[in-house]
Amino acid sequence: MLHTIDHELLRTFVAIVDHGGFTRAAQAVNRTQSAVSMQIKRLEEDVIQRPLFERQGRQMHLTSEGTTLLGYARRILDLQGEALNKLRKPEMIGRVRIGVPDDFVMRFLPGILKSFSQSWPLVDVEVQCAPSSELLGRQQGSLDLSIVTCEVGQEIGTILRREETVWVVAESHAVHRQSPLPLALFEEPCFCRRHACNALTRAGRQYRIAYSSPSLATLQAVVGAGLAVSALMKSLVTPGMRIVGEADDFPSLPEGSIVLLRSPEANSPAVDGLARHIVEGFR
Repeated sequence: MLHTIDHELLRTFVAIVDHGGFTRAAQAVNRTQSAVSMQIKRLEEDVIQRPLFERQGRQMHLTSEGTTLLGYARRILDLQGEALNKLRKPEMIGRVRIGVPDDFVMRFLPGILKSFSQSWPLVDVEVQCAPSSELLGRQQGSLDLSIVTCEVGQEIGTILRREETVWVVAESHAVHRQSPLPLALFEEPCFCRRHACNALTRAGRQYRIAYSSPSLATLQAVVGAGLAVSALMKSLVTPGMRIVGEADDFPSLPEGSIVLLRSPEANSPAVDGLARHIVEGFR
């Protein structure tokens, strides 16, 4: 006899992944931590009959079966929410508040919002642009979802993608040969800035921070004018920029992670839907 999967078990499973652990997931689904643990035990032993999580030190990671189930779980919950919204028209009206660094506004947000509006045409979306460090402090009540960047290994929430951090200069300028090297970097705190400075120091290369800004557009304009070198996630490189590396005496830089955070109080179908569209938009 085929088993069916209780959607509440799937919702708890997804909450654990999205909130980075059992404790925060319990708050998100309004259950005790022991109840959440029992739900996952039931899902693993009685339904899937495979372990979904494995512990590595303090970190919980999905098994291959857990990763497979996650994709199906999101689709099932989204379809359920979509069906209910179609049948209950008032549920399709509401507001979702999302925080995004301006790094990703032009690169990813237009496509995400377009696809979301097609499924949820009456839901208002409030977008707040701020650096990742500020968005991390707004998760308690003022935002439903936030897209932030962080160092690999320090992620909480849903990892949207990991990206190479690269050095960029203007295509038609040779500012990268100057000494001290003029840099255009995001304001502190920024892991790209910290990694760039540390890497140059270790390589024994002199530099100065000639331009500092919270705005990606400003850094792109400065680099495009041939005034400085910058360190950016690879997806933020635009036409007119050229990536430089070890052949130009630039040290390699660590990868960074782009992560989706969700407020524990954000429990509406519309938030579920936008979170799903964000995950798809970053693939």
